[in-house]
Amino acid sequence: MRNPIGGHVPVAGGLATTGLAYARELGAETVQVFVANPRGWATPTGNPAQDEKFRAECAAEGISAYVHAPYLINFGSHTEATAEKSVESMRHSLRRGREIGALGVVVHTGSATGGRPRAEALAQVRERLLPLLDELTHDDDPFLLLESTAGQGASLCSRTWDFGPYFEALDAHPKLGVCLDTCHIHAAGHDLAAPGGAAQTLDLLVETVGAGRLKLIHANDSKEGVDSHLDRHVNIGAGHIGAEPFRELLAHPATEGVPLVIETPGGKEGQAADVALLKSLRL
Repeated sequence: MRNPIGGHVPVAGGLATTGLAYARELGAETVQVFVANPRGWATPTGNPAQDEKFRAECAAEGISAYVHAPYLINFGSHTEATAEKSVESMRHSLRRGREIGALGVVVHTGSATGGRPRAEALAQVRERLLPLLDELTHDDDPFLLLESTAGQGASLCSRTWDFGPYFEALDAHPKLGVCLDTCHIHAAGHDLAAPGGAAQTLDLLVETVGAGRLKLIHANDSKEGVDSHLDRHVNIGAGHIGAEPFRELLAHPATEGVPLVIETPGGKEGQAADVALLKSLRL
């Protein structure tokens, strides 16, 4: 399948029991999950029975899985406690990703807080994150997937070319990849709705990080316009991007084999409609 399409699924009650049941109702071919409270620092131990069931059922049904790390992680933070907790939380997400058979763990690229220079923040990204990448030595370890932001505040990575310094800070590590969020990149200033806008954006990304680094796409329409720097997800076709650019995105050479995960509102019904719409747009 050129582009598996699915969604972020709830897992309260069990990764397999709740998460995969929800995924089936969406018609999902790929899933993304949280393995910890996304707005906290807790690093809970998994349920081995659920982990095994999740892994086995994903394998049996050909469903690829991804983990989204907690939102609080910021390797560019000027606060020592945040930097330390970011390492602990990221290590937990990567370990849990491996335990459940996830192909990648998505983390937001963060910001330079406290008025510190971008170069200083990126030096700290290197200091804190590169050792974690070097720990990924098993064949079944997930990729670490960098997700850019909508460009709010002192964001370290929002436009395609911002991935360049970030990759450089991490020595373009072989376990490093990109998760492209369509809402974020549009709000950051790449006009996906313009004729050829999606293709141009993907060309710029490949030019910056090289071929094969795009591993996952968060397929979300944007409630706000291009260059708004506002992260507001809406259902596919209901926002400023519209449905047609997703057809262009799905046809681009850089997206071959890359799964699309929706993070849209509307509950199960709205999300199932988004999955069905994206499936109708793919080659």
